[in-house]
Amino acid sequence: MKKRYLPVAIALVLTGSLLSTSCIGSFALTNKLLSWNQQVGNKFVNELVFFAFWIIPVYEVSCLADVIVLNSIEFWSGDNPVASGKKVIDGKDGRYIVECDGKGYTITSENDKSVVRLDFDKDDQTWSVAIPGGESYELMTFIDDTHVALPAPDGTRSIVELSDNGLMAYRDMVSSNLMAAR
Repeated sequence: MKKRYLPVAIALVLTGSLLSTSCIGSFALTNKLLSWNQQVGNKFVNELVFFAFWIIPVYEVSCLADVIVLNSIEFWSGDNPVASGKKVIDGKDGRYIVECDGKGYTITSENDKSVVRLDFDKDDQTWSVAIPGGESYELMTFIDDTHVALPAPDGTRSIVELSDNGLMAYRDMVSSNLMAAR
């Protein structure tokens, strides 16, 4: 009799969570776990850890926690409690520390200790960049699901389609204006 209650309870919880949120979510916990696994060692060690985590059910538990709890919290509150954190990125021109606080990113260069802040305003659907000294500039504003407003070299805003062709046209516009300014 007890064996029958567990599958029914799991089915009810999953159905309730799917019906109440209707949100895919960012799966921050699962993505952090996968990112950690990719940095453990070489590709053979990473693959062994990957298989071990599937056998032990670490990935299954993290995915279930994301689906049932964390993505629901993210849907209702707008913030995922696991999404914030710190990551070191090795770029071709140096190392950077990227800190996420759930509302934006602080990027610090380990080379010259310069700091840049990227923030997202949910009300305006705008990403902006702030540099030390208090100056802030709008980078991109989402118009709809397929278009954004980006700054043009002349100070105006250009509507750009989110596609390869749209980004190529924007790059060409910026390049030609920069070449004309020389």
